[in-house]
Amino acid sequence: MNSIKQQRQVVLDTETTGINPKEGHKIIEIGCVELINRRLTQNRFHVYLNPDREIDAGAIEVHGITNDFLEDKPRFADVVEDFMTFTHDAELIIHNAPFDVGFLNHELALLAKNPRTIESNSSVFDTLTFARKKHPGARNSLDALCKRYGIDNSHRDLHGALLDAEILADVYLIMTGGQASLLDVDEHAEGSQQQTIVRLSADRPKLKVIRCSEEELLAHQQRLQKIAKVSDGCVWLQD
Repeated sequence: MNSIKQQRQVVLDTETTGINPKEGHKIIEIGCVELINRRLTQNRFHVYLNPDREIDAGAIEVHGITNDFLEDKPRFADVVEDFMTFTHDAELIIHNAPFDVGFLNHELALLAKNPRTIESNSSVFDTLTFARKKHPGARNSLDALCKRYGIDNSHRDLHGALLDAEILADVYLIMTGGQASLLDVDEHAEGSQQQTIVRLSADRPKLKVIRCSEEELLAHQQRLQKIAKVSDGCVWLQD
């Protein structure tokens, strides 16, 4: 019997000491969550890393991670095999993939003369590129996408790799799987508001039924006869 191959995806995010690995900045947190056939599993990969360098003040304002907190954490070399095994042959879902992949490849390059690359281990899907094509001209940060698709990220005071990976998983599934709402209204559209379902009481007064008069019913039947004559029996027409 032929088994159906499962689609495995890993939603990934990182936090770093700064914005440019070419300036010696390093990864300090990796967070990954797993999707199997577009369903979130309980399989996670999450580590904090000692970068052996100072974290930029601007970066600390973003993620809140300090050097004191990372002092007793492992180095990238200590976790690289577990990380590459976890992500092997999966499609990596990353928001602004060049940033995270660039840092990961830099870390890999520091370990060997002939290093592996992320692209040789996994395929990569950039949700930022996809969002820009789907919503041209709109803001497509992770926060903006959460607002657009009605995803609650109120618990996100600071960036964190695992938390952001979990939020991105929700964004990715809605953004690539269909409408976020019945009308899929953009939050910038005039008068667009998030609607909620209001349940009416069963004890409410019954709706008043207004029946048509005999004259109105006759006019309606005559109109239908005219439509049938000119349309040759076809009421619905396509342009």
